[in-house]
Amino acid sequence: MNSDLRQDLVSGDWVMIAPGRLPKGPKSLIKKMKKRKRSPKKGCIFCDSKREPGKLLFSYPNKTNWQIKIIENKYPAVMHNKKHARFFKKGPYQLVEGIGHHEVLITKDHDKNFAHLNKEEAVRVFEMFLDRYLTLANNDPCCAYVSIFHNWGEKAGASIYHPHYQMIAIPVVPPDVSHSLNGSERFFKKHKKCVHCEMIKYEKKEKKRIIYENKEAIAFVPFIAREPFELRIFPKKHFPYFEDTPNEILIDVVDALQTGLLRIEKQLKDPDYNFFFHTAPIKNKNKYHFYHWHIEVQPKISISAGFELGTGIEITVVDPNEAAKILRG
Repeated sequence: MNSDLRQDLVSGDWVMIAPGRLPKGPKSLIKKMKKRKRSPKKGCIFCDSKREPGKLLFSYPNKTNWQIKIIENKYPAVMHNKKHARFFKKGPYQLVEGIGHHEVLITKDHDKNFAHLNKEEAVRVFEMFLDRYLTLANNDPCCAYVSIFHNWGEKAGASIYHPHYQMIAIPVVPPDVSHSLNGSERFFKKHKKCVHCEMIKYEKKEKKRIIYENKEAIAFVPFIAREPFELRIFPKKHFPYFEDTPNEILIDVVDALQTGLLRIEKQLKDPDYNFFFHTAPIKNKNKYHFYHWHIEVQPKISISAGFELGTGIEITVVDPNEAAKILRG
């Protein structure tokens, strides 16, 4: 199959779709996947009831019989010292102090990742994401952005097997989010439409890359996928801010995310993956009306090499149409 270069509607970046680099097809990638190694409960710091691996911030329904709890990360990327982050310069460089919050949400079951939580548990995780998000946003004027993400497996950066999720609040808007915001704004100024709503509309018209949808949410392999079997999960209605999304819509987003993750596990032989939220920043609340929050899922199937690192052009070796077909089963 011939390759083609596709320009991302939001970032403007080019991505190369090159299925010809897999002469035996995408299933040759899947065959290489190694069986996941389960880490025993004995010795798991998240299962040990005698000690907290970090300062306990909240537990549900209570501390004794907890099902979900949130702790401060024992080895945080940023720390909060009850002061504002200081911006300053050093020679030609601009710096800002690493002031912020780094929290970990832990679910009780040692072996149930997000895909395998029951519906009530999964929705509760999102509700606790929302609660902590609002707590950080409302109580820390220094906070500019809260990143919510999940690393599943060693290749995805998880140092602990037990399922856990992280929230990092920082005093700047991350570059990838900034690129997404800027691209969304450019599209809106030119077309008077949300770029993400237009992508959803196109996917529903094409019916080639959607792997699941319900009343309020949709999961699809993007036409311009940076990674093989990448997924995007959107609320169908336009909401710039995760924290403003009504609960009945969040429930359907949770359903779409769980379904997508289960498809990845079943059809791709349980690969490691990351999922993360992209939402409008905390400050300047009405500035980002053109944005559309969503969740991105990236299975750890391939590795970026010299061309990708040297050019910034990702090579995706599985055609998005074929990826969606495989994930649908």
